[in-house]
Amino acid sequence: MGPQFRAAVLHGVGTPLAIEQVVGAAVGPNDVRVRIRAASLCHTDLEVIDGSLRYPLPMILGHEASGIVEEKGADVSGLAVGDHVVLSWNPHCGHCFQCDRDQPILCDGYLDAGPRGLHFDNTSKATLASGTPLTHLMFLGAFAECCVVPAQQAIVVPKQIPFDRSCLIGCGVMTGAGGALNVADIRRGDTVMVFGCGAVGLAAVQGARLAGAEQIIAVDLDDAKLAIAARLGATQCVNATSTDPVETARTATRGRGVDVVLESAGHPTAFQQTTEAVRLGGQVIWLGKIDVARDVHFRWGSLMGEKRLRRSSYGGARPRRDFSLLAKAYLDGRLLLDELITHRMPLERINDGFDLLRAGKTIRTVIEF
Repeated sequence: MGPQFRAAVLHGVGTPLAIEQVVGAAVGPNDVRVRIRAASLCHTDLEVIDGSLRYPLPMILGHEASGIVEEKGADVSGLAVGDHVVLSWNPHCGHCFQCDRDQPILCDGYLDAGPRGLHFDNTSKATLASGTPLTHLMFLGAFAECCVVPAQQAIVVPKQIPFDRSCLIGCGVMTGAGGALNVADIRRGDTVMVFGCGAVGLAAVQGARLAGAEQIIAVDLDDAKLAIAARLGATQCVNATSTDPVETARTATRGRGVDVVLESAGHPTAFQQTTEAVRLGGQVIWLGKIDVARDVHFRWGSLMGEKRLRRSSYGGARPRRDFSLLAKAYLDGRLLLDELITHRMPLERINDGFDLLRAGKTIRTVIEF
């Protein structure tokens, strides 16, 4: 049995998270215990609270986090107590059918254990004080003072990057920037359109800038978020409540349509508009998502013309390569993260943070421990 610590526990869909003492698991030979220093609130967490993502409960949410290694298993190498780490939510075995085909996001073990809220070894890593096992969102359960994870999920980053910035790399920034840099084939001089200017979309804007796009058109419904997009690299901003993004895409490219569209709004209308805004032979990368049971309809003609459509869940992440590169890009001033944080609060106020997220009044709220 491991230590006791505080965690935010979801007991029922639509109910507030409860801050309570839980009991952690002992550290296994291939595990590390990470003392969480910062964890940010993501829409995926909110989808579990509101019921559009369905997991067994009670559960510790939280999957975008950073902290310090405070204990490691006997067989762990490459990590030391005191290392600053960003947590990855995509553990993978490295040898199943999908891993052998360079698709770790589809690892058989990952897809098997994840929907059951278990860790990668099919166990729970924490219990309620009563002894009831807790499930964990996305192999982490990081809305807690500490968590036990396989060593492969703890990625060392430079100690100079603050925890409230580094935690963003673990999900939203990796997904958005990685969608532009790893998944899309953005070439110098391209025109890129980004739908949605939350954390993922703003990271995608920056990824497009780093990739050398000449024009970056940001689309959102909120002028304040569009203003941030302009500071981060967007060359044109479109409020879709008053301006048609598809017409903007054509006007900016002499009628062709944009070379690459990155969708992070997670809305049926935005998904439809991506296929209309992209040029013949262009690329559409869907980063956003909606309830898995909902239908999205497309005009068949908008899918023709050798357009390439791809869904990406984690921006083609290779965490051991990408997390450090993104942290260094922040430290070099090439990747801006401070602008993504709109609120900071303690664990006790986490439900206030989710109210802000539900109302669309925040980009990233960071829980600081």
